[in-house]
Amino acid sequence: MNIILFGAPGAGKGTQANFLINKFGLLQISTGDILRDSVKQKTELGKQVETIMANGELVPDEIIFSLITDRLNDKDIKNDFIFDGFPRNLKQAQKLDEIMNEINIHLDFVFHIDVEEEILTSRIQNRAKQEKITRKDDTSEVLIERLKVYNRETKPVLDYYLNKNILTVIDGMGTIDEVSSDIFMTIKKDFKVD
Repeated sequence: MNIILFGAPGAGKGTQANFLINKFGLLQISTGDILRDSVKQKTELGKQVETIMANGELVPDEIIFSLITDRLNDKDIKNDFIFDGFPRNLKQAQKLDEIMNEINIHLDFVFHIDVEEEILTSRIQNRAKQEKITRKDDTSEVLIERLKVYNRETKPVLDYYLNKNILTVIDGMGTIDEVSSDIFMTIKKDFKVD
């Protein structure tokens, strides 16, 4: 089972990704992890990535696509993965489709955890208050900026998957368990799972 999980900052995407990983034994494909791993392994691409990241620049899409292609070709992946933090924009979604078609892998589900923006803001502020070590991205100012970027860059990706009839919108306003249950019930309709 291959899944992409979307949600604005504060929507609970990380929590639901962990639920899916634990429930179905999925492998998490995180572009951040792939980048760090390539640097650690000192591959040719890793050396390029290290220089780019050391300069505080964004890693170009071509390198990301190369790394994702390599990762999807790993024997442990073939099927049963969840994408975390990717694709972030329409170009990446289209390219991911090309990569997956070339290696004969398909997506089973694209979930969008939908939460109202006012709720997102209060969730992030509450999380910041509760945590002793505040994440740098857990301030109202940073959240508002991240929401703007999400709405501008990532929302068009949702339309792309909606037009392909693969997007399922999950009401993210319920409890963690309610959201998990909604995702599970959607999967259960298409897959024979317990």
